[in-house]
Amino acid sequence: MPYPSPPRSPSGPRRRTLLASAATGAGLLLVGCSSGSEDSDGTTSGSPSLTERARARAARDSEGLVARYDAVLAAHPVLAALVGPLRAQAVRHAEAFGGGTSGAAGTSGPSADSSTASKAPQAEKASPSSSPSPSATAPATEQDALAELATAERELANRRAKELLDVPGELARLLASVAAAGAVHAYLLTEGAK
Repeated sequence: MPYPSPPRSPSGPRRRTLLASAATGAGLLLVGCSSGSEDSDGTTSGSPSLTERARARAARDSEGLVARYDAVLAAHPVLAALVGPLRAQAVRHAEAFGGGTSGAAGTSGPSADSSTASKAPQAEKASPSSSPSPSATAPATEQDALAELATAERELANRRAKELLDVPGELARLLASVAAAGAVHAYLLTEGAK
């Protein structure tokens, strides 16, 4: 007797499948970044100034992303349940790269959702020249705001994945991890916009 088919088949990729593939991709990037000739201090593939510049650029990019999240939360507070946790992770990413998002360091908890509207001007001052935040204004509709955030996360994740080849091991692993998280953020924001 044949087994009955499931009552409904999923219409798209499951969340577990997406997260597993993102983790696998990050793992492959990490394997590709390690080389046998790396010194114990990890400075063989670039000068310390190159490493510091890449780290500072990544911190500025993350701070610019936080400014975009702040602008969206200020314009659309109804999105706090979806956008708030992703913003908190972007703050942690900036801190991991050595950035100091002004006024945002203590906002990684659930209370950050209610106080982000007042912190948007501070975040804009923290990174006026950051590349992912050309304008810290949010689109008029919630769906457009989520789509813009998803695009920003995706573009930044792609740029960080390309930078992996130019930086030494530890920073490359951090960039890979944050790029994978950014890809997942882009997916979650895209799904939230539907």
